[in-house]
Parts: sequence; C-alpha cells; structure tokens
Amino acid sequence: MNKPVLVIMAAGMGSRFGGLKQIEPIDDKGHMIIDFSIFDAVKAGFKKIYFIIKKENEAVFRENIGDRVSSFVEVEYVYQDLNNIPEGYTVPTGRIKPWGTGHAVLSCLGKVEGPFAVINADDYYGRCAFSVIYNFLEKAVDDEKYNYAMVGYIIENTLTENGYVSRGVCTLDQEDFLTGIEERVHIRKAGEGAEYTEDGEKTWISIPKGSIVSMNMWGFTHSFLGELESRFEKFLSEKLEANPLKAEFFLPEAVGNILKEGKGRVKVLRTPDKWYGITYKEDKERVVKAIAKLKRDGLYPEKLWDRDL
Repeated sequence: MNKPVLVIMAAGMGSRFGGLKQIEPIDDKGHMIIDFSIFDAVKAGFKKIYFIIKKENEAVFRENIGDRVSSFVEVEYVYQDLNNIPEGYTVPTGRIKPWGTGHAVLSCLGKVEGPFAVINADDYYGRCAFSVIYNFLEKAVDDEKYNYAMVGYIIENTLTENGYVSRGVCTLDQEDFLTGIEERVHIRKAGEGAEYTEDGEKTWISIPKGSIVSMNMWGFTHSFLGELESRFEKFLSEKLEANPLKAEFFLPEAVGNILKEGKGRVKVLRTPDKWYGITYKEDKERVVKAIAKLKRDGLYPEKLWDRDL
C-alpha cells in the first residue's frame, strides 16, 4: 500500500512574494506559516509533499520554500493551469480566475497514487492535526463506500479579534461522521462563542460553543481524484454558461455532494489545536506571539531546517 502523502494548495503563493501578508515571516528566523505545517507533517510521518503551484511561479517558489525543505522531505511540484480542462471545453474569453480548490487538487491526477492529505499553504493547523490525519490515512481503504476524513476544529479556536471570517460549520452524527457542512461567510466572535449574519448584520444567529468547523484539512483515498475528474466536467457543463468568468469548483462542495449521494463517508478527526492565519493584517502580531510561545514551550526549535528531524 502506498504511504500517505501531503498535498499543499499553494497556487496563489508564488505571485505573493514581495509583500503580501500570507507569506510574511512570522518569526525572526524568516519562517512562514507553511514552514511550520511542513515541519509538523514530517514529524507526523509524511515523507513526500506535492506542492500545487502555478508553473510560472516555480522558480520563485523553489527559492523561497521548496529548496529549503527538500533535504528533509521529498518534494514534487504539480501545476494548476487554467487551460487544464476536459476535451470539448475552452477557457471563456476574459477568464483569469482559477477554477477553484477542487480543480487545484484534480491537478494531482496521474501524480498522486495513494492516500493523501490536503491543506492550504497559508494556514497553521497544529501538530495534533497532522498526526491524526496521517494515522487515519495509513489505514484508510474504501469498502462499499469511500472512506475519507476531515480534521475538525472547535470554532472558538479559529476566530480572530480583528473582523469577520468564513467557516464551514459542520454537523456530525453520534460516531463523528460528517453529515453536512454549512458555509457561513460572516462570522464574528461573540463572548466565548460565535455568531453569524446573513442579512447584512441586521440579525445575528448564535453558533453554539464547541461547534466543529472545517479549515480545509482533508484526508482522501485515491478514489477522490476520480470523483473530482467526473465532477469537474459536470461543473463545467452546468455552471460555465451562467458564470463564465467567476464560477469555481470547490473541494468542500465535491465532498458534500459525495455525502448526499451516499457514495462515501467522512470521519471527523477532532483536534484541540488552535488554528492560526493572517486573515487581516492585524492578525500577524497574534500569530507571531503564538509561534514564539510554542517555541518557548519546546514544540519547535528556533531554526526548523538546520537539523535532522
């Protein structure tokens, strides 16, 4: 059986070098958030990483990230290309926007041959998250249904003091299998919990404390790539005419449809870790302080890539 590999969606990162907040260093050693994710992944057991990037950004991505970690983990590059679409379809005139996260992962078809985890490049997920997803994938096999997984975060551990966030709020059955995800695009902190609005802040609806949310950390068997392939073609036939310049093929939507059709199950792997990201420029100070504390607590060395892992 193939060992689990890690897929990192980083197609937007190469063009950001030069000042965008998502790739700013978050410590005095020049590490970015992605460095800590890769470090945690290697610690958890991952031996190979596929970076999904844009071909034109490969040189700058290698220089800033890939070459730095390639002595510690096997690295391969996969390219998300707007023109990578099925025969019979053409990119609409004027379309610049990528096809979405589902299309990004579909770029791994023909490369990734076994179970794999998927993460965003600019989110901090925590050590526990990588351990639980790796342990799941080591044993994951499809039976009468596909067997996938998602790392679930307590919503309070994913909020910012500096504005609104979007989160996929999950419903689970008694055995912690995912039964649905509702995308809430306007969530804010409210006391010790959270609340969201759908009517321009006229009314606010409470999200119960301890609710589980998705932060786009998924675990799949190889079967998921075949599902993405067929569903992407369906997406193009159904959505392209109505919204040719902006329609997107989202990864969570593909998962949700598989659940609705009864073709698969998704085990929710809970983590107590806090998620960190730089949604707003004011978030950087919080991330810097959090990483500094994790270093003081001994979870990370001062320099991640100057010793054997």
